[in-house]
Amino acid sequence: MPDDSFSLFDADPSSRQPAEPPLLTVWQLTSVIKELLEAAIPTVWVTGEISNFSRPSSGHCYLTLKDDQAQIRCAIWRNVSQRMRFDPHDGLEVVCRGHLDVYAPRGTYQLIVESIEPKGIGALELAFRQLRDKLAREGLFDPQRKRPLPSFVRRIAVVTSPTGAAIHDFLQVLGRRWRGADVVIVPTRVQGEGAADEIAAAIAAANRLPMKIDCLVVTRGGGSLEDLWCFNEEAVVRAIHASRIPVISAIGHEIDVTLSDLVADVRALTPSEAAELVAPAAEDLSARFRETGKRLAAALRWRVSAARARIDAASGHRAFRRPMDRIEDLSRRLDELEGRSTRAIKQQMAIAASSVEKHAARLDALSPLAVLSRGFSITQRADGGQIIRDANELNSGDRIVTRLGKGRATSRVE
Repeated sequence: MPDDSFSLFDADPSSRQPAEPPLLTVWQLTSVIKELLEAAIPTVWVTGEISNFSRPSSGHCYLTLKDDQAQIRCAIWRNVSQRMRFDPHDGLEVVCRGHLDVYAPRGTYQLIVESIEPKGIGALELAFRQLRDKLAREGLFDPQRKRPLPSFVRRIAVVTSPTGAAIHDFLQVLGRRWRGADVVIVPTRVQGEGAADEIAAAIAAANRLPMKIDCLVVTRGGGSLEDLWCFNEEAVVRAIHASRIPVISAIGHEIDVTLSDLVADVRALTPSEAAELVAPAAEDLSARFRETGKRLAAALRWRVSAARARIDAASGHRAFRRPMDRIEDLSRRLDELEGRSTRAIKQQMAIAASSVEKHAARLDALSPLAVLSRGFSITQRADGGQIIRDANELNSGDRIVTRLGKGRATSRVE
């Protein structure tokens, strides 16, 4: 087997015999190519379009960088991919810095990416847009879910650096405007690696405090986009969204807009404005109380005046001047109704009696007894009471009963 350290350039070319060319293994040839490439191109900047992007569970990223005429395989090791501020995807134009490497098992070369940036837009700006669009689709920025701040706060929790200018400005303005609130400072770093996780944990801790917190303020002073980036991290945004306490976000200056500002219930342009939003000015409140007192006094005077006028009007009413007139009128009316009811009852009784007499006369005229009183009689058989209408119905010896107008007579047929 040839020596592994063999190189095509170890010997003088003039000393080689044309009849005896060097015999190399595949690995030796690949090693020579690898050495040449890495020595000739130690660092290179390449721009192109991402395709075939993948991120296995190992954390490494693999992609193809291409243009209209060529393509090259690229690898991004995990320690580099973890520092990426945006999510690469197919079709994205990027600028990569790295070095060439020959992958001996396949005999291919690839670009080992040491840094990657979106072309035409910064990595942080692209990451901001990607996360903003993702969270917006989940409804975290929906205005309908934002809660109003309480009118009067008793206790405020402030998540910020205890040594920063933001808490100094906040406390100064709050102390000048309103002294009726207690401030609980939840200390955390607000810049640098790992600050986002600390801020999210501080927000969660403020929600777990045993005392009642009326308002939560997340704040820090101004800075560059990189300085404020922890407030664009997904962990902080979701912690603000999950807070049961209304949240005011006061990050940086007026021109600085973070995702924490978008998800918070209220956005303040500065820490000083956060203090103005969370508590009313004592002077303004006193002026409002005085104005309200004047309005209440005027309203009470008007109510008293109106009530006095109604009492005066009522005292001159006839019911108060001659209270028995109404009772006498009602008594007189009752007597009239009693007389009318008595006459009506007598009239109805007379009508009823006349009607009874008429019906009795008609019944008496139709009664068989009245016919008998005029000389007629009724003959019946003595045994069964059957009325005899024809003499041929009788036989000799039959007993009959004749009913007359007064009394009856019993006979026997001969």
